[in-house]
Amino acid sequence: MSKAIVAGVDMVKFAKPGQSEPYRVMASTAIKGAVKEAGIDPKLIEQAFGGYVYGDSCCGQHALYDAFQVGMPFVNVNNNCSTGSSALFLARQAVQSGAVECALAFGFEEMQPGALGSHWDDRESPFDGFLKVLDDKGYPDAPLALRCFGAAGHYYMEKYGATSDLFAKVSVKTRNHALNNPYSLLNTPLTEQEVLDAKVVYMDYLTRFMCCPPTCGAGAAVIVSEAFAKKHGISNGVEIVGQAMTTDTPDTWVDPIALVGAGMTQRAIASVTEQAGIGVEEVDVVELHDCFTTNEVITYEGLGLCGEGEATKFVADGDNTYGGKFVVNPSGGLMSKGHPLGATGLAQCYELVHQLRGTADKRQVQGAKVALQHNLGLGGAAVVTMYKAV
Repeated sequence: MSKAIVAGVDMVKFAKPGQSEPYRVMASTAIKGAVKEAGIDPKLIEQAFGGYVYGDSCCGQHALYDAFQVGMPFVNVNNNCSTGSSALFLARQAVQSGAVECALAFGFEEMQPGALGSHWDDRESPFDGFLKVLDDKGYPDAPLALRCFGAAGHYYMEKYGATSDLFAKVSVKTRNHALNNPYSLLNTPLTEQEVLDAKVVYMDYLTRFMCCPPTCGAGAAVIVSEAFAKKHGISNGVEIVGQAMTTDTPDTWVDPIALVGAGMTQRAIASVTEQAGIGVEEVDVVELHDCFTTNEVITYEGLGLCGEGEATKFVADGDNTYGGKFVVNPSGGLMSKGHPLGATGLAQCYELVHQLRGTADKRQVQGAKVALQHNLGLGGAAVVTMYKAV
């Protein structure tokens, strides 16, 4: 198996729906930027994978063709909110298997305002099983993602005796991180009280400052083999030392926390640490899927950053920020940067590659050598990736 090296990354700043360029322009800009940073001729790319959720068939080709047309095999990817990382997974797999020496992964989304909804109401929904769990447990109705992650946060509080202050503290931390990221969409500081006093959007505790905004954007990464990197003089690469994609098992339907991918996350991180031979305790910086701050809390425990039910202490001790055990979402995360579904996983990759290169400017995690990425899509798939400085 070849080593898989991230040779080039790029992204565009995310924007609110209606305020972005067309997806074709955003995606092709990120593609061209990643290829330029890798310093290679596009003709050397042997396969490409383009991810998006909202769009017609072959939107990926439409975006790619605006950057270049070299006739390589191309696959459109859709795995809900983990779409970007799924494209990255396929590109890494193609390189590591030896099938190709150079692959491109990119993702984009041109979203609509408001809560996520289905565009296919004339047929059976893949989320009927999720809704049945919440119906059976009596959780109030709401748009799917809000209901699932809102129920998970409520269940977490009931099970472990936590309060909504925990989720507010995470919102404040994340926004503070965003202040140092020029790619962050939301960069006004928040106080814990402002988060708690904001409009309640689910049950009696989840406020709008605990929810990420829908956004439009794009990101891209060029993945190459070690031999390719040496041949073409790529010296600033970052190695993917472990990566796993997991999907749901029957345990998903046990409770609201399992419903939002806690089990998928646990199985993925177990695989990744085994592949890499690196324990979670050796990780310096993490970009995880904080579509809601409730999910950031649940994911601390799913990834093993702290023990089960220990997130309140973990956050109170500052172990999720600079000076603590881990720096989680130095980019500002989905909460501040935005969440264009197909682009999110590539934007996480962009951030971590820069962290390991030491080029993250004011948000740099000093001495970062190992980074962890977590990207989750309900329906479902979780992709966990570990990177190491070369």
